[in-house]
Amino acid sequence: MTNQQTASRDEAALNPVLVSVVSSRIRAIGERMGLVIERSARSPLLVEGRDFSLGIYAADGTLIEQTEYIPILGYAAAPTMQYVAKKFAGKVAEGDVILHNDPFTGGNQPADWKIMKPVFFEGRHIAWTMITAHQADVGGAVAGGYNPDATEIWQEALRITAVKIMEAGEVREDVWDLIFGNVRLAMVEHDVRAMIGACTVGERELQELVGRYSIPTFEAVVEHMLDAAEATAAQVVELIPDGVYAHSWVVNYDGITPGSRMTLRVRIEVKGDRISFDFTGTDPQTPGYVNAPLAVTLSSVMVTFFMIAGVEIPHNDGIMRCIDVTVPEGCFLNCRYPAASGYGNHLSDQICSAIMAALADVLPDRVTAGWNPLLCAIMNGMNEATGEPFVDILINSSKGGSGGTQGVDGFDHIGLIASGGALGAQDPEMFEIMTPLFVEQFEYATDSAGPGEWRGGLGVESRFRVMSSGVQASIFGDGDEPEFAAQGLRGGLPGAVNLIEFAYPDGEALRPLNKDLVTGIPAGTVFRELAGGGGGFGDPHRRPAERVAEEVRYGYVSVESARDDYGVVIDEAGQVDEAATAALRGA
Repeated sequence: MTNQQTASRDEAALNPVLVSVVSSRIRAIGERMGLVIERSARSPLLVEGRDFSLGIYAADGTLIEQTEYIPILGYAAAPTMQYVAKKFAGKVAEGDVILHNDPFTGGNQPADWKIMKPVFFEGRHIAWTMITAHQADVGGAVAGGYNPDATEIWQEALRITAVKIMEAGEVREDVWDLIFGNVRLAMVEHDVRAMIGACTVGERELQELVGRYSIPTFEAVVEHMLDAAEATAAQVVELIPDGVYAHSWVVNYDGITPGSRMTLRVRIEVKGDRISFDFTGTDPQTPGYVNAPLAVTLSSVMVTFFMIAGVEIPHNDGIMRCIDVTVPEGCFLNCRYPAASGYGNHLSDQICSAIMAALADVLPDRVTAGWNPLLCAIMNGMNEATGEPFVDILINSSKGGSGGTQGVDGFDHIGLIASGGALGAQDPEMFEIMTPLFVEQFEYATDSAGPGEWRGGLGVESRFRVMSSGVQASIFGDGDEPEFAAQGLRGGLPGAVNLIEFAYPDGEALRPLNKDLVTGIPAGTVFRELAGGGGGFGDPHRRPAERVAEEVRYGYVSVESARDDYGVVIDEAGQVDEAATAALRGA
């Protein structure tokens, strides 16, 4: 390092205003990249669901700044960037663009494609910009990318180990045509162009920033950002009592073997300012697609850590200096090649819940009760009204409630825990325009929230009428049996179970398995879904009786649940029967 570089680093370290300005600008660049995706992508997954995340990385793959529209995608992208940075070290030039989706070289879900662009300044490679986004189709046997019959990765998606799709600013037409020739929907090509555009915006603004302040100052600020994140994370860990905390959680059905159950086990050890998460003892990988690549488990740990932190922590690799994660290769949370793993992202429901439960006794004011474990359907087929193929993840109908926590009810209709509640809702009118599905019902579901002193968030009940014939639905998720619903904590009760049902025009009805493929759905079929609520936190009898009565009037809670679960008797006028309530509550 030159004396000038050392002096610049020292200046940055001694000038908190400069550090604040530059680090804030780096964060703003990430946010602007996200806006580009929202405004220019085509898929409802990205435009409305905002099912993407983005990051700014150092040239060696170190995460500098991250903007997580969907948190599970954020830290799940870091291993990919580290792999690509190493593989392409010294082999990239300005204008190159790299595409990747492979779970076995740092990726997570095959449907989550990563676009990476190296950033150069005055001929020197100084950074990367990256977007990871869920694509509406990725090839494979089932449109939409969720194949419940898959037993190996090639049955799920086109496997893209890192490849340049642009070189020196020019599209590699042969590679581009090969990739998009194996994808069913034209909108995916448009979405990838939007991702490239967002990375280019980030590249341009990083170059402008470095041009204003110099490479040494940029690097000094980055080091400060990493050190600050490490220090804040260490302070969070130090507030957790030293000790060992363990818990296990069961996942229902691997998609292949009826009645199968898979148990994940986590052992958390806190010692001073370091914390470790050890998943040794977790069951072996499954023969189906209910497996997680390592990136998913790492990201699930980080999502939970941020949730229990209680303070805002910069999201960069400095945090990893005080966190260790051990996941044995070959278990279903770190599957071996060439396992199917398209379901893997959704194992975060159980990973996060197990960590929360393990720490519930020592961090009762920071953990939440269980969030509704996602049960979802992807519908695909031909939209007979437009003559165009369609694929849609039914986001609205699958968003349940979050768990209650100390002093606060859970959030209603918020989406899976891996999204941190950030999974956006589809506009019902746009949904009807984009798909051959007509919305007949979409409302909060009575008694879906787990009762507690602080109840869980409400789930929803939805009904869609299928307007085209020959539609296919891929079902994936959990929580459709009582023991797998969102669990309560510290005396709270579980949320309602999930349910999906097809009512066919001939009067027959089908309740599919929670990993299933339903084909040949005729026009006129009614799809019904109940997304359960979050678990309750604390004794339901401690919830104010008037609050319960109010929610009965709103239709959130039935009169029967008010009496049986909360110990609150509601009279015919909708008011609290004080004497009967006192008798039930033992007051």
